[in-house]
Amino acid sequence: MPMNTPDSVSIVIPVFNEAENLPELIRRTLAVCRSLSRPFEVIMVDDGSRDASRDIIAQTAKANPGELIGVFLNRNYGQHAAVMAGFAQARGDIVATIDADLQNPPEEIAPLVKKMDEGMDVVGSIRVPRRDSIFRRFSSFLVNKMTAHVTGVVMHDYGCMLRAYRAQVIQAMLQCHERSTFIPVLANSFARRTAEIEVRHAERHAGQSKYGVWKLINLQFDLMTSITTLPLRLLTIAGVMISMMGVGLGVLILILRFIWGPEWAAKGVFTLFAILFIFVGGQFVAMGFLGEYIGRMYQDVRGRPRYFIETVAGQSALEAP
Repeated sequence: MPMNTPDSVSIVIPVFNEAENLPELIRRTLAVCRSLSRPFEVIMVDDGSRDASRDIIAQTAKANPGELIGVFLNRNYGQHAAVMAGFAQARGDIVATIDADLQNPPEEIAPLVKKMDEGMDVVGSIRVPRRDSIFRRFSSFLVNKMTAHVTGVVMHDYGCMLRAYRAQVIQAMLQCHERSTFIPVLANSFARRTAEIEVRHAERHAGQSKYGVWKLINLQFDLMTSITTLPLRLLTIAGVMISMMGVGLGVLILILRFIWGPEWAAKGVFTLFAILFIFVGGQFVAMGFLGEYIGRMYQDVRGRPRYFIETVAGQSALEAP
């Protein structure tokens, strides 16, 4: 490729029940991509939508040949699996992702690509000002702190889908076959040069957020168990500390029984129950974490695909690598 030829761009957009947002999203995204003055493709991955999203994507792909591609999964697999399906179809030198809810304005794709042109492998974004609830912001704060501590790569907003990746990083991620994938963290593990830029954040244009409390909890477990064994190490440390506390408390009870006699604490019955509850609680926590890891090992060993593509509408103008 000649040195003066700008890198081509692929935009991957996971879609799940966003029919109300799609017309404006598509219009604005195509307008931004056309203004970049470089080859591009927009890949919209329908993650088993039950509304009119599938029809809108198919019609738009037909109306914009060479620019927009529709990838239709046969059922709902989750946002990260849908993004990975889009990565597998992407042909651009730079691959950017964005949510379909219009909270991240498509116009922010341009500064993201500009930052990638500086030679970055991964460019993240920081939503300013954040337009989410206090609960969502607090959850993101915990994720960001945990992720930065575990990976050693400090980024302020791992939860923002508006990100850009070099094609080589995408290819490396596609070679990872684990089912529970937290894409921003996985990408950073292959990136040498990373950066962040501030982007605007808007109120949701229409519809409701697909991330309820339960999905956020599942995301936390996916993050924790897919990138680190730290919880298992913490359990070992906690087990040692609890055991030492149990031994110390046993010695203290023995001494107090010699000083005050067996009547001072109902002959030690309640104290023994308290110790028992501490150990039982610790065992349940340990079994829960072990179950999470064993369950994910079971999923990976079976080797089932993350997703199943039913059909693809449209064709990219970009050449296959």
